[in-house]
Amino acid sequence: MDASSSQGNDPQAAQQLEVVGEPGKSQPQEAITQPAKLLRIASMVRELLEETRQASMDEPGRVRLREVYDRALGELGEVLSEDLKEELDSLAPRMEGVPTESEIRVAQAQLVGWLEGLFHGIQAAMFAQQAAARAQFEELRRRGLPGTQPQQPSPGDAPGPYL
Repeated sequence: MDASSSQGNDPQAAQQLEVVGEPGKSQPQEAITQPAKLLRIASMVRELLEETRQASMDEPGRVRLREVYDRALGELGEVLSEDLKEELDSLAPRMEGVPTESEIRVAQAQLVGWLEGLFHGIQAAMFAQQAAARAQFEELRRRGLPGTQPQQPSPGDAPGPYL
């Protein structure tokens, strides 16, 4: 992931993360504009899933959970690039009407699973970029860039017995 700095002094640009695919392959760049917001929503959805597993819900409770779920999807859509939004919409569709307890649990589990997959993808991309940067640094070190070699003192520069 790269912090995007090509967008000037935009505060959101400083927080934007881009997940870049394999070099040489043309594919859309997956980006997250507000990682902290993404993490907050993911934590909320995960906690909500845990709570709904332990409680029996009446109709107003199920309606409220559907509203929270739909709002979470909307908020996530605001921080994701277009391609990630499309993927999310196809894998975690909105619920209609008054869902059953099972429908709510399945929908929340789908969303939590997608978010966890997104986080694993981010970690894998960061690891790959870190490994590529390390390899590039090692290549530069191996080549011995000018100015990176310690300078050998000339015979006249050697310190004498006095400081």
